[in-house]
Amino acid sequence: MGMDQWLPFTVELPQGKLLYKSVLKSNEVYVLDFYTDIFVWIGRKSSRLVRAASLRLAQELLEMIERPSHVMVSRVLEGAEPQVFKIRFEDWDDVLRVDFTRTPEMLDKRDKEMKKNPGEALEKKAAKVDLSALFMPQQPKLTSGEANDIIHAYNDNLKSMRCCVIEGKKFSILPNREKGHFYSGECYFFLCRYSVLAEKGDEKDKSEKEEEEEGEEQDDDEEVSTETIVYFWQGRDASNMGWLHFSLGIRKQLEKAMDVPIEVIHIKQQQEDYKFLSHFGGKFIIHKGRRNSPDDSKPALYQIRSNDTRLCRRVIQVEATPKSLNSAFCHILKVPFDNSVSGIVYIWIGEKTTQEEAIHAEQMGRTMFESNYSNVVVKEGTEPENFFWVALGGMADYEHEATYMEKKRLFRCSNEKGYFAVSEKYADFGQDDLSQDDVMILDTGVEVFVWFGANACEMEKKLGLKSAQTYVKHVNSEDEGGPKRKLKISKRGAEPWEFTRCFHGWVSR
Repeated sequence: MGMDQWLPFTVELPQGKLLYKSVLKSNEVYVLDFYTDIFVWIGRKSSRLVRAASLRLAQELLEMIERPSHVMVSRVLEGAEPQVFKIRFEDWDDVLRVDFTRTPEMLDKRDKEMKKNPGEALEKKAAKVDLSALFMPQQPKLTSGEANDIIHAYNDNLKSMRCCVIEGKKFSILPNREKGHFYSGECYFFLCRYSVLAEKGDEKDKSEKEEEEEGEEQDDDEEVSTETIVYFWQGRDASNMGWLHFSLGIRKQLEKAMDVPIEVIHIKQQQEDYKFLSHFGGKFIIHKGRRNSPDDSKPALYQIRSNDTRLCRRVIQVEATPKSLNSAFCHILKVPFDNSVSGIVYIWIGEKTTQEEAIHAEQMGRTMFESNYSNVVVKEGTEPENFFWVALGGMADYEHEATYMEKKRLFRCSNEKGYFAVSEKYADFGQDDLSQDDVMILDTGVEVFVWFGANACEMEKKLGLKSAQTYVKHVNSEDEGGPKRKLKISKRGAEPWEFTRCFHGWVSR
């Protein structure tokens, strides 16, 4: 049955007009199409025939035009409206009614205009606001098979990778044994060459192509070109001088030597993308400090952790205390002897880790350090007190679960686009994703923290907090079986443990 046969049951609102709650009548059904969301609002007193017709109409509207893949038809019952529906209305009582882009003075001026000329002022009132990220479902994690496919896809076209470290205004090529080792105080660059299939021209007609197919076979090398990309990696504790020396000097040297322009991608610590991570075969180790001046006299503890998928697995040096341990992760503890030349490497296997994670931890522990360090695999609960616990400052309590890894989400509230908008940084986020210019919202699965950047404006702070309140209401209504989220403020520089544990390798500043 065509959509036109359902038109008698629909009411079209004037385009561009703001929606008010009063338009909804209990004896009617409304279809609201916002392109990224389609709602069917069902009044309590509406007839079953009209309800069925409206749901059918909404489904046909969904299929009429191309939309994002996540769009679906949502059925909304009167009196049980979700927050994502309520925010579409100007006067819904329990939804924040603010203009995210105007100062109090501008709002006062607008109110005066509304009294003088309501019609004209109404058109000026509409301001672009994007809170949709708060109401999107959590992105599903990549499966092991999907991660393997991504790794193979990116590495199949990789012809070569040259690893280099910035040393003042010059650079040095890293020895092969240091590939996958990074220091937070250093800058590196990686010269990658990829095979790219050359596009064939379409100027030849069919008969010419057939003659070519019957003739000599073309050399495969003639159909493949080479693309060069340089990844510049900057450690959290490294100054910007390394990037300046590379941009103003080293890059020009590379382009002159290769006689081709090169694409440069600037990456900061723990903000690496899938393509870059896939080139290290699961060996991505971040040490504290400088490459040529490591502190080998003290114990060093490393936590192995995956964000989202094993493709995002990193081995990061953390504070060498029992509190850094967690039964859900594997850890590597380097304990030097008094001479600092030799020692023991403990590979600590948390009781809640998988066999694959344990095997990976053993591989890392046996290859990370010099050969004069002996390796010992220790299962949780069997730690030797004389070296293991003494190196960590003595036995103490630590966490035995990491359920926050399944629930954690990070949102950014900003007006950099000229209007207030909330965006989500997906599962693989780190400490440096906390923008000093904005307000951040962190959902741990139990608490929702609001974190204020040092340079965030007062409007962002106020409206970021209001957005967090809206998010808490929404997620608590959606996640009925889980714990009710509690809204908390996290003071910059004094973040609580419940906040910092969501960031792998958090460093207090």
